Amino acid sequence: MSRSPQKAPVIAVVGPSGVGKDSLMDALMQRHAGLLKQRRVITRAPELGGEDYEAVSEVEFADLCAERSFALHWAAHGLFYAIPQQIETARREASGVLVNLSRKVLLEAQAVFGDLVVLSVTAKPEALAARLSARGREDTAEVERRLARAGTPLPAGLAHVVEVDNSGDLQTAVVAAEAALLPWLQPVRA
Repeated sequence: MSRSPQKAPVIAVVGPSGVGKDSLMDALMQRHAGLLKQRRVITRAPELGGEDYEAVSEVEFADLCAERSFALHWAAHGLFYAIPQQIETARREASGVLVNLSRKVLLEAQAVFGDLVVLSVTAKPEALAARLSARGREDTAEVERRLARAGTPLPAGLAHVVEVDNSGDLQTAVVAAEAALLPWLQPVRA
């Protein structure tokens, strides 16, 4: 396993909508003080809630892209997403930096960040359907589209992938994720 002596790995948390990525990341950070979570910039209205993100307009997003404020950016589900350049500061201070990424940008993220570990979070279809319906952000047709995409495979060529099932109890998934990620976590620098 290749790792930078000065930077912690980026831990790309991926999985279908409703799988519990944010809950899993928050729980992992509670168990490991050295883990940090990088907020995404999203062209989603701030009142829509869900994850903790920085809401910007499409014009603001384009301006930030032009200013090279992002380490990584992409479009998905009719929105624009980005990881700010500040992630590099977090990598020098943390044992690992958790970030919610889209499967379609994983190879680019691996090229940009170098030390990338993919934490692929899965769940049974019935668990995903119940969670998507409960959050109320998508209509029935969108829930069906998201469920149909849930089985999309990860791209070939990723160096480090671990999979965790989050169909049931969150704590069970957290323990499994923690065990899988330990080999990549770096000591926190004083």
